[in-house]
Amino acid sequence: MFQAVINDIKNIYQTKDFIPLHEPCFTGDENRLVNECLDSTFVSSVGKFVGQFEKELADVTGVKHVVVTSSGTSALHISCLSLGLKKNDIVWTSPISFVASANCALLANAKIDFVDIDPNTYNISTIELKNKLIKAKQNNKLPKLVIVVHLAGLPCDMHEIYLLSKKYKFKIIEDASHAINAYYKGLRVGNCKYSEITVFSFHAVKIITSGEGGIAITNNKKLAIKMQLLRSHGVTREKKLFQNKSINSWYYEQLLLGFNYRLTEFQAALVINQLKRVSKFTKKRNSISRLYDSLLKNLPIKLPAKLSDRISGMHLYIIQLDQKKISKKRDEIINYLHRKGIMVNLHYIPIHTQPYFKNLGFKLGDFPVAEEYYSNTLTLPMFPDLTIKQVKFITNEIKNAIN
Repeated sequence: MFQAVINDIKNIYQTKDFIPLHEPCFTGDENRLVNECLDSTFVSSVGKFVGQFEKELADVTGVKHVVVTSSGTSALHISCLSLGLKKNDIVWTSPISFVASANCALLANAKIDFVDIDPNTYNISTIELKNKLIKAKQNNKLPKLVIVVHLAGLPCDMHEIYLLSKKYKFKIIEDASHAINAYYKGLRVGNCKYSEITVFSFHAVKIITSGEGGIAITNNKKLAIKMQLLRSHGVTREKKLFQNKSINSWYYEQLLLGFNYRLTEFQAALVINQLKRVSKFTKKRNSISRLYDSLLKNLPIKLPAKLSDRISGMHLYIIQLDQKKISKKRDEIINYLHRKGIMVNLHYIPIHTQPYFKNLGFKLGDFPVAEEYYSNTLTLPMFPDLTIKQVKFITNEIKNAIN
């Protein structure tokens, strides 16, 4: 099926070459482990691989508790609920993210709002956050929760956001869907030093993948227990959690209303070996990023931010076109590159401009930096197996497109 999609693209754009935006890297023991899962006959959520994946993720991030889920979205949802989010509570997040970063709050019946982005990092602006918090305190509308998004794999300024959280009494979830193996102030993202919970995604386009999958990690045991219940119908077989006493091996209890947000053994088997190679993946991604930088530096293009206190996971390579110096419109450039078989994309359409969110009262002009970012942005192909030849081809065609 995938090859059929590629063939359709080649026919549409009349090109023999095809460079996808992203390509998963299966070069290890994925086949062996998936076949081992098949042979075991434990293919649902019960078996050794899910537990092994959780343990290895805890070792990688240095966090105490790991809760694997069916998607990054479901991990965000149960993270919100575990923090006690309820009707009419207020959540703030970035307008430049996938809609799940906001939807998770709405699914918990909370109210959503946004904080405009920093024009350099494209993450939540700490200046805008501070100013919005001052006004919110005056109006008695402070957020209960702020979901920060490490866009493209570059960590937010977590120390500053953490200090604001202590002053204004809000909780923090890190949406690190793009940022596995990223570093902030010498520590891997996911250690939860500055947040209550960190969430990763293992969707097919992410740095490592289980096809679909996610994870919520925390150093708080009570939050972990609640998230474990929420991902599995609210049901437990843990005797120490039982409200009734039972010595029967078949006994279980439902303690709250939960969901079926479990990862399968199949998916865990697929991703475990990639986790062992995640450092190699992000090292290669950053090497490709530096090559892009060197080949694009003299063009009317703004390159991704590089900051001394953080290392990006480099999930995405996002550039900004200086359209004052480029005669062609951004969309013309995209179409040109697509015709050449280069599958560039955009990350992301500002959430508040989506029809659903307009119906909630948001409008164009609410977050001008995010809107300006979107009008100029372009995401280039990025994956470990991208070759030097391909990168040079991409950058040469960008030069042709803007001239």
